[in-house]
Amino acid sequence: MPTLDTVRRFALALPEAAESTSYGTPAFKVRGKLFARLREQGGAQGDVLVVKADFGDQEALLKLQPEVYFLTPHYIGYPCVLVRLAQIEEEELRQRLVAAWRYCAPKRLAASFAQP
Repeated sequence: MPTLDTVRRFALALPEAAESTSYGTPAFKVRGKLFARLREQGGAQGDVLVVKADFGDQEALLKLQPEVYFLTPHYIGYPCVLVRLAQIEEEELRQRLVAAWRYCAPKRLAASFAQP
């Protein structure tokens, strides 16, 4: 299962990504814009990750992998998905973080990033 350390390693490998906090939990931002943060779910901190996603990606992820991706009423209408860390493979997590970073990064910065 990916952990905060896994999320941190993937997120901070992205250009100009920085660790911060949001609602008292670890968060990751690019030039001050939040692209991912840990969220408490069921009393356990760090088992769910909120990642930015455009509405098209959000819809597809929720439909194709409901065991991994979900929303709570609070997040309906927001461009993001919630990720069950216990259900996601590390490579898919990395790809989700890259997509979230691209969604939030300035266009020129995002265009300059060549994904490995």
